[in-house]
Amino acid sequence: MLNSTDSKSSKSALQWKPNVTVAAIIEHAGKFLLVEEITERGHRFNQPAGHLEEHETIIAAAIRETLEETAYDFTPEAIVGIYHWQHPLNGITYLRFAFTGTLGKHYPEQALDDGIIRTVWKTETEIAAEGASMRSPQVLLCVQDYLAGKRYPLDILKHLGQAL
Repeated sequence: MLNSTDSKSSKSALQWKPNVTVAAIIEHAGKFLLVEEITERGHRFNQPAGHLEEHETIIAAAIRETLEETAYDFTPEAIVGIYHWQHPLNGITYLRFAFTGTLGKHYPEQALDDGIIRTVWKTETEIAAEGASMRSPQVLLCVQDYLAGKRYPLDILKHLGQAL
């Protein structure tokens, strides 16, 4: 029989938590910056995106992931949306913070992150037509929200660090 301490630790070990991710929605001349990456389902396209790391702010994660995956500096200027999605094949839940902003300096000599094949620019029509090759339905939805003019101020995000 479990005592209350065992029950509590058992419960916390089984506690569900979503994966927090960030994405950069970057548009230029009607096309959106995507990365082609190798996934467990083969080659897929996604916005520059990735996971929030420990001790990192959500905005810093978006800057870091964009640089690692595209070799471009990125300055977030607004939030396009926050998306909650559960992958139907593996059951993993993602909480995605999508930003738009300014693309900065390119570092062509910089290697792209592991698993990233290349960067590409695609229109919303191309992204919609190639839906099966997108990493998730969030790719198209983020572009559609961007095109609909959805923008939320960055100061909606409050990073408290380890404050009590």
